[in-house]
Amino acid sequence: MTDSFIAVIPSRFASTRLPGKPLLDIGGKPLLQHVYAAACHSAASRILIATDDARIAAAATAFGAETMLTSDQHVSGTDRLAEVVTRLDLADEQVVVNVQGDEFGLPSLLINQVAEALLQRPSRAMATLCETMHTDAEAQDPNLVKVVFDATGRALYFSRAALPWSDGGGPTRYRHIGLYAYRAGFLRRFASLPPSPLEQSERLEQLRALQHGFEIQVEIARAAAGAGVDTPADLARARDIEKTTSRGK
Repeated sequence: MTDSFIAVIPSRFASTRLPGKPLLDIGGKPLLQHVYAAACHSAASRILIATDDARIAAAATAFGAETMLTSDQHVSGTDRLAEVVTRLDLADEQVVVNVQGDEFGLPSLLINQVAEALLQRPSRAMATLCETMHTDAEAQDPNLVKVVFDATGRALYFSRAALPWSDGGGPTRYRHIGLYAYRAGFLRRFASLPPSPLEQSERLEQLRALQHGFEIQVEIARAAAGAGVDTPADLARARDIEKTTSRGK
C-alpha cells in the first residue's frame, strides 16, 4: 500500500445486551485486545483506541495501546472518530479506518482492503466491506446488517431487515461487515450533520451519510470476517473459537 492510513478503534463500556463488552474475557484477554492485535498486524501507520470510559482506557494502556479519552455524549462510533481526527488535527485527505471493537477474529488483511478501497476511489466519502449470506436464518436476523449495492460497488441501502426481499432464489444477499474507511475531512462534516430518520429507525449510522447524499463504496471481503460479538451467544461462540485455535497452536 503506497499511502498510509490510521486505524482507530472506538470502544464504549455501555452495551444493552453485553454490558462491559470490550473488557469481557476471551481466552485470557479482553475482547478489545484481540481487535487491537488484528489492527497491529495491518499496514496502519498508527493505531489508537478511542473511548469514553476510564476502565477501558486503563485496560488498553495496560496492553500497550495508544488511547484517547473522548466525550461521553457521542451517539455513534463515527461521531467519536470525528472528535479524534479534530483533536489530532489530521489533514482532510488522511484516510482513517474505523475498526469496531467487537469484531473478534477480524483478519488484518480486511483492514488493509477497506483502506485501499477508499484510497483508490476519490469520489467516495466512505468505504466498507461485506460478505455473502448463505441461509434464510441469516437474512432474517436483525443482528446481522444487510447491504445492497450497484454494479460499481456504490451502496444503495443498509438494513436490519431481510434485504433484498426474496421468496426463494433471487440475487445473492450480503451481510455488512462493521469495518469502515473515511477521509478525515468527511468525518468532520459528518459530525456536523443531524442524525437522519433512517439512521434512527434502523440504528445504523452509515444511513446518515446516505441520506445526506454521500457515496459509500462496498467491496466483497477477500477473507471471512470473523465473529462480531453482540449477544451472549456470540460471546460463547468467540470463546469456543479461541479455545479451539489455542489448542491447535
